[in-house]
Amino acid sequence: MHPSVILLVLAFTTWLSEHLGTATVVEDFNHVERCKDSLYMGTPPRGFRDSRLKKICQRYADKPRYVTLYDSKNRIPVYSAYTFKKTEGDRRVDYPWMYEPQLAELDGNGNMLPFPTGYLHMKFEDSQAILDDYSDVVLYERGHLNPDQHQSDPQDRAATYTLTNVVPEIREFNIGPWREHEERIRLRLNNFCRGTAYVVTGVTTTGNMIRRNNQDRVGIPEEVWSAYCCTDYDRNAPHNERIRFPTQAALAKNAKDGNRVQELTVQDLEIYLTNKMSVDKNFQLFYDNCNSPSPLPSYLHYTK
Repeated sequence: MHPSVILLVLAFTTWLSEHLGTATVVEDFNHVERCKDSLYMGTPPRGFRDSRLKKICQRYADKPRYVTLYDSKNRIPVYSAYTFKKTEGDRRVDYPWMYEPQLAELDGNGNMLPFPTGYLHMKFEDSQAILDDYSDVVLYERGHLNPDQHQSDPQDRAATYTLTNVVPEIREFNIGPWREHEERIRLRLNNFCRGTAYVVTGVTTTGNMIRRNNQDRVGIPEEVWSAYCCTDYDRNAPHNERIRFPTQAALAKNAKDGNRVQELTVQDLEIYLTNKMSVDKNFQLFYDNCNSPSPLPSYLHYTK
């Protein structure tokens, strides 16, 4: 084939991708236009062993908003990764809960969709959680991994209300220690992160499930963890804040008691999670441990 024809085909393929939409469940987060922008250096956390986990580019109103690694067996996210947006932290007004049609179907334009009135459960309940899974549960609430208080644009905030971005959290934990942690991080990044802050929030599980109609439906996290990376921060920040940059992590039990949020280094969190999750020895949340890339052009870098 003539080179000019190949270029025309590539250009047309790119146009189709941008204008007609692409599947949200992807082989790689880099396969979707702008999806990798939610990841530090465009690189997702590495080292996850389970090949059955689904990579979701969370797309709302024809725009990628953040990414999620999703466990269809337990019907919960393993993690959601997003960029923090400076915000006043006010609570949502009213956004509808949504589902991910691409987990169950191959059609559609790649956007998450609101649960339709009188929807047919069987169409997608095998691949993901549905509203009924949470409706009669007293102990648990829908806990966001990418919280709406960490987003400012109304559409970015609306996009956090998909069940592929939430896990069952004990009510006392969700409205207490973890909400306080999310607010503490919001204020810290608002005040002292000068550039883009990349956040990854996820869970560990031990096999406990929410049951519905005598069937295991949704995995219940044992712990919730989170980490951020901000390489461009205020070097004149108070010492107690400055030492929490460029990275910091947090870990807490998803429990009614003993649920204090512990802050720790990202490396310590990674060591801990290596023994709690199905990951290999190369497990890493942020590319190059969130070390700021060299400002030197590549041709001036020293190489052996």
